Amino acid sequence: MSIALVINSSYTFLLTGFPGLEWAHHWISIPVFSVYLAAIMGNCTILHIIRTDPSLHQPMYYFLAMLASIDLGLCVSTMPMVLGVLWLDLRGIHLHACVLQLYVVHSFSYMESSMLFAMAYDRFVAITNPLRYSTKLTSSRVVKITVILGFRSTMLIIPPVVRLLWFSYCRQNTLSHSYCLHQDLICLSCSNTKFNSFYALTVILLSMDSDLLFILLSYTMIFRSVLAIASHKEQLKVLNTCVSHILAVLCFYVPVLGLTIVHRFAKHSSPIIHIVMGNVYILFPPLMNPIIYSIKTQQIRRAIVRVISLRQAR
Repeated sequence: MSIALVINSSYTFLLTGFPGLEWAHHWISIPVFSVYLAAIMGNCTILHIIRTDPSLHQPMYYFLAMLASIDLGLCVSTMPMVLGVLWLDLRGIHLHACVLQLYVVHSFSYMESSMLFAMAYDRFVAITNPLRYSTKLTSSRVVKITVILGFRSTMLIIPPVVRLLWFSYCRQNTLSHSYCLHQDLICLSCSNTKFNSFYALTVILLSMDSDLLFILLSYTMIFRSVLAIASHKEQLKVLNTCVSHILAVLCFYVPVLGLTIVHRFAKHSSPIIHIVMGNVYILFPPLMNPIIYSIKTQQIRRAIVRVISLRQAR
C-alpha cells in the first residue's frame, strides 16, 4: 500500500472548463467572477452586521452567521480554482490536493445541510414554545448544537476520502468539473470502489436526507401550531418569520437534487450541463442566502440601512 501511495502522490488530474467553449472562457469568467464576488460581499456583510449589532445577538442570527461562514467556505474552497481554469487554463491538480479539496467541499455541503436543520429547530421552538425559547436555546446550547453538527459533517466522510489516496487511477485523468468531487474520482478509479459508493450513500442518508426529513417534520408541526391561532393576520405574521428559512432550504436542496440527477441519470448528456450544474451547486446558495435574509428579515434590513446611513454621515 505504501508503494501505491507514493505512486499516487504524483498522480495529476485535469480539471474541466467548458469543453468546446475554450475560446469563450474569459467571457464566461465575467458572470462567474461577478457572482463569486457578490456572494463573498453578501456573506461578509451578514457576518459584519450580526457581529456589530447587539440586537442581533440571538440564536436565530448566530445560526445565520454560521450559515454565512459555511457559504464563504464553499466559495473560497472552489471558485479560485474555477477561475484559474477560466482565466489561465490552470487545469492540473495533484491527487492529495484534489482529495483535500473534495473533503472540504463535501464537509461544507453537509455542514450547510446541518445548519439549515438547526435553523428549522430554532423556528420550531420559537413558534411552538415561544415562552421557553430563551431557556431552550441559550448561547451555550447554540454552541453545543453547532459543534455537534460540525463534528458530524467533518468526521463522517473521512473513511471514504482517505481510501481515495490508496486507489489506483488507470483510466483517463480528466475530471468532469472545475473542482474535485468524490464521485468524479470514483469514476476514474480502477480499484474496488464498492465501499466508497455504499458509504457515500449511507452518509447522504444519515446527513442530508435525515436533515431534510427533520426540516419537513419541523414545519409540519409548525403549521399545525399556526393553524391553531384564531386570527388569520397573526397566522400570516408567524409564518412570515419562516419564509427566509424556507427559501434558503430550497436554494440549497434544489441544486443538490439537480446535480444528483445529472450525475446519476444524465451521464451521457452534454458535459456543459454537468459543469453548469456543478457551479450552480456551489454558487447559488452563497449568492441567494444574504439576499433572502436581507430582504425578508426586518432586523437584518434595518441593520444594513443603519450601517449605510452611518457611513454616509461620515
